[in-house]
Amino acid sequence: MSLKDLRQKIDDVDQKIIQLLNDRTDLVLKVGKLKSDEGQATYAPERETEIYGRIDKLAKGALSKESLKAIYREVMSAALALERPLTIAYLGPEATFTHLASISKFGSSVKYVPTATISEVFQEVDQKRAEYGVIPVENSIEGAVTHSLDRFIDSDLKICSEVFFEISHHLLSNSPLKDIRRVYSNPQVFGQCRMWIETNLPRVELIDTPSTTQAAQRAKREDGAAAIASKLAATLYDLPILASGIEDMGHNMTRFLVISRDFAQPSTRDKTSIVVSIKDKVGALYEMLTPIRKYRINMTKIESRPSKKKAWDYYFFIDIEGHVQNPKVKKMLSELEGRVRFLKILGSYPRAAVGEPA
Repeated sequence: MSLKDLRQKIDDVDQKIIQLLNDRTDLVLKVGKLKSDEGQATYAPERETEIYGRIDKLAKGALSKESLKAIYREVMSAALALERPLTIAYLGPEATFTHLASISKFGSSVKYVPTATISEVFQEVDQKRAEYGVIPVENSIEGAVTHSLDRFIDSDLKICSEVFFEISHHLLSNSPLKDIRRVYSNPQVFGQCRMWIETNLPRVELIDTPSTTQAAQRAKREDGAAAIASKLAATLYDLPILASGIEDMGHNMTRFLVISRDFAQPSTRDKTSIVVSIKDKVGALYEMLTPIRKYRINMTKIESRPSKKKAWDYYFFIDIEGHVQNPKVKKMLSELEGRVRFLKILGSYPRAAVGEPA
């Protein structure tokens, strides 16, 4: 078969793909109309998880599961934008890792609004200027993003989804490595690149910035300055990459949470996040964990934070497997509530596998 014949076959397949995509979108719009009539949210994390699960089963050709999921992410993003214009607030500015994680979740067809702080992400969603918000909550090297956890104590917003995003850091500068006298970046990033900095730039001044994007902006303006930031920041600010992948550990993952005003519906693989405050008595922590063990529910995470209301008083953030609508989880939470001073359900949502968009 000639090159011309092969290209004609590709054109024929493209025509069918475009027609099928339009047919799919027409069906999505009908679903969107039904959801709107019933007062349901446009974005359905449980349905998204179901679609990605089907891709895992159907991906048997030349295209990898990851490639197919990336394609479908954009297909679903375009459909979401047609159903109803969606606004996503994120910890900005543009080109931060939270921005990149947001795009990996919602695609390029929705509207993104950067904010200066995590608190502002909560405000944008709470005041209905954004339908969803994306915030970092923990890193595989540096641990919890404590301000994100603290904001959940007083907020009525719910966790509806999560994203695991692999983080790779790069040293950006207009100056050669030997002339760099100061490096800008976010404090969490410095923590993730500590050994590389000590080995390669032992005498430079490390200057904290609120974001890696602001670090790149400052490095762009100043001689002898560098930034640790993303490849996207290097492209946006036309900064050469002097060193790539300078994080101390491979598989440097950050977990991001998607917050909304509503609970997500059950899927086939859910987790529930709660926060509790235990009673001030001997054995209180053991007593708190007893219902979880009794109902044989897998606890995947526990993180403590000072309450800031009283010395040596702590909140415990806990992730468990299962949805709050699951009868066993519901019984466990009811029993747990009777054993603690305070309990709040932060959300039930699909568990994301590392490396997946959802």
